[in-house]
Amino acid sequence: MAATELLRYSETEHPNNVEKASSSSVDSSVFLTAEWRHLVMLNYEVDPAILRRFVPGGTELDTWHGKTFISLVGFRFLNTRIRFLRKMGISIPFHRNFDEVNLRFYVRRLHAGEIRRGVVFIREFVPRAAIAFIARAFYNERYSATPMTHQISTDTTASKVEYRWKSKSGWNALSLTSNAASVAPEEGTLPQFITEHYWGYSRSRDGSSVEYQVEHPAWRVRNAHTSAFDGNARELYGAEFADPLSGPPASALLAEGSEVKVFRGRRL
Repeated sequence: MAATELLRYSETEHPNNVEKASSSSVDSSVFLTAEWRHLVMLNYEVDPAILRRFVPGGTELDTWHGKTFISLVGFRFLNTRIRFLRKMGISIPFHRNFDEVNLRFYVRRLHAGEIRRGVVFIREFVPRAAIAFIARAFYNERYSATPMTHQISTDTTASKVEYRWKSKSGWNALSLTSNAASVAPEEGTLPQFITEHYWGYSRSRDGSSVEYQVEHPAWRVRNAHTSAFDGNARELYGAEFADPLSGPPASALLAEGSEVKVFRGRRL
């Protein structure tokens, strides 16, 4: 499907054209269904000051025991189905299974007495231009298309996962090995904090904030034996992230993942 055709649909479906959120529950319309699998998650403690300019209005930084984290995450996006395109009889061949690598941080929003914990993306990489276009058009996320590869070897007790993506200066890599069996994260631990944020937030083009729900069960995780990010953080994410991403992560884990539903965005 041509980008111009997608743009025509995005002009009517984009969250900027959805009514402003009321006090009612979130939009129950599912935007896409997929599986997120083999999630490599490297987590770095940072000075919250470097993130404040990225925080969408209506949210605040979420912390774990007073500490602020960013996460570099690579995973497999599988069996992807974009619901509104299917309803219109439109398919995008060869775009159901692909890699994604993103840099994210964590926020929360108080709504009607409920604390909604969510993520905000600094930048996201995928291998196909149509995928990046849809994400930018409908959620105003900072997606870029670039060549990507992966290597995955995992069984009940040992795992080795690597994601690679290309930038102007060369190839970047995110990798992890684990000799542990998967377990459910314990209540109140950092792995639970990292994996259990069920909302997404972004800024729309008019400066308002967009909120969308992500539905999935709690993920089982494996602690890392080794982990590494080998890449040009300054080029990929900006000068403020060069130092935090140059050292070892505060924690690293491999989440098994699950089926997911991403709901339509709603402007706050």
